[in-house]
Amino acid sequence: MQKPRTLAPFITQASAHFPVLLLTGPRQVGKTTLLKTLARPDRGYVTLDDPLLRELAQHDPGLFLQRFAPPLLIDEVQYAPGLLPHIKMAVDTAGRPGDYWLTGSQPFVLMQGVTESLAGRVAVIRLLGLSWAELHGRAVQQRPFLPGPRHFDDTPPSPDLLTLYRHIWRGSFPAVALDAALDRDLFYGSYVQTYLERDIRNLTQVADLQTFTRFLRVAAARSGQMLNMAEMARDVDVAPNTCKAWLSVLEASGLVYLLHPWHSDTTKRLIKTPKLYFLDTGLAAYLTQWSSPETLEAGAMSGALFETWVVTEILKSWWHNGKRAPLYYYRDKDQREIDLLIEQDGTLFPVEIKKSSAPGRDATRVFAALNTLGMPVGHGAVVAPVATEVPLNTRVSVLPIGAI
Repeated sequence: MQKPRTLAPFITQASAHFPVLLLTGPRQVGKTTLLKTLARPDRGYVTLDDPLLRELAQHDPGLFLQRFAPPLLIDEVQYAPGLLPHIKMAVDTAGRPGDYWLTGSQPFVLMQGVTESLAGRVAVIRLLGLSWAELHGRAVQQRPFLPGPRHFDDTPPSPDLLTLYRHIWRGSFPAVALDAALDRDLFYGSYVQTYLERDIRNLTQVADLQTFTRFLRVAAARSGQMLNMAEMARDVDVAPNTCKAWLSVLEASGLVYLLHPWHSDTTKRLIKTPKLYFLDTGLAAYLTQWSSPETLEAGAMSGALFETWVVTEILKSWWHNGKRAPLYYYRDKDQREIDLLIEQDGTLFPVEIKKSSAPGRDATRVFAALNTLGMPVGHGAVVAPVATEVPLNTRVSVLPIGAI
């Protein structure tokens, strides 16, 4: 079973203007499925997971492109970065939009070659797992999230708490999100093993995969927290520089997201440490060994993974519309913190995230800290597991998760 993706219209639009389109994202989020769904019948398809085709692309990229003529979809192009200069020559000669569609699950290999070879010729687009709107058939209506009056009328349903945590526990990878019969532990166990064997071993100097696996678990346990590299390195028993390098790999491969604090040249009292979020709550719950949705909802990470899920849903609403996500958080040296700030057109929109069915006015008291920043402050929101939108006052609303 497939679900329409919010990103589909943007891909079609971008392909009409750029000769090359690169769709990046973690493994198993549906990149190839989406592009195959959008492709015309005359578009060829090759995957560099095939060892024979990979060898040809690596050792004779010119012959590879002669054999497979455009329009062409090349899957897992990071295995043959030498193709990129030859694709540049091909598109410079032909000048046709949409000739080459590429996918890559390892952007840290791809982006240097893309920058050097395809600058100005390629649209780089990011895809994550299924959003709540996509999962409930509302992909077309989803817009980049901003607080305020509900930004589309056909709001997906807001579930009860256990249904929500069942989704948080299973995660948003299409295979596990759409097939309730698929064993969740088997899926994530295989996913982690594939990631370690195919990405990490090949692309980083990791001598001990068991130590890297421990690092994954330590990082997952800190989802929703401010990044403390020294503490993580101590828990994994590696050097801080090693921990920093490994975290960069997780970020570049689309498994984690660093939410940076908002600050300006005139704000000296703001914290400048990013917060760490796993981009799939199911993977984070698996790595931290929560055995069921019920134990997760009642456990120590319940609030952190709810916050993680909301942040990633808001992130998807921007990325899946082909937009840069202007997301930050606020924390000053007086320890006043706002979970999320969205900066749009010179205005700051504050968002608090509360696992409460009845958040009160106290939830937004810290919003007043923004009045000292010298910037316009827009409508605020408290995102919570509530059934319907409820105004707290003229400037702040409580929004159900379906409104993201």
